[in-house]
Amino acid sequence: MNAQKQKQRRAERRRNRVRKDIYGTPEQPRLSVFRSNLHISAQLIDDLNGVTLAAATSCGKKSGLKHGANIPAAVEVGKKLAEAAKAKGIGRASFDRGPFRFHGRLAALARAATDAGLVCTGPEVVKPKAEAAPEAPAKGKGDKPKGEGKPKGEGKPKDKGGEKK
Repeated sequence: MNAQKQKQRRAERRRNRVRKDIYGTPEQPRLSVFRSNLHISAQLIDDLNGVTLAAATSCGKKSGLKHGANIPAAVEVGKKLAEAAKAKGIGRASFDRGPFRFHGRLAALARAATDAGLVCTGPEVVKPKAEAAPEAPAKGKGDKPKGEGKPKGEGKPKDKGGEKK
């Protein structure tokens, strides 16, 4: 099978797996995000009526962005989408990441939208990275407890004094 076709099928399976539990209503629409190599776009979708309630994108002259494929552009798109949602009276949304991982540009867009008033992520996602990770004590060279290290098991067979070739 063609590699691009296989990649497309895997992405479609991921998209379906994510979307099977998310359904947009007029009160809590689905926030669908699309990320390309050059731009990012997001829209609030009411699946009950099949309409798009609000949308924002990083492409076009109206966006005012020089580059649309970076985290600052995603933050701006998230803020614009939250403003458009507030104007329509929408306060909550179900985040639909599609076939993309929730990190980088997608996470930045979701955080920015949540900070601007459109709640689409939990409070644990909005925390800055410095607060989220507890500090681990620094370990020295001799701090390793006995028993840690390489697991014992089968390794290379040892030469037991056999003949040399």
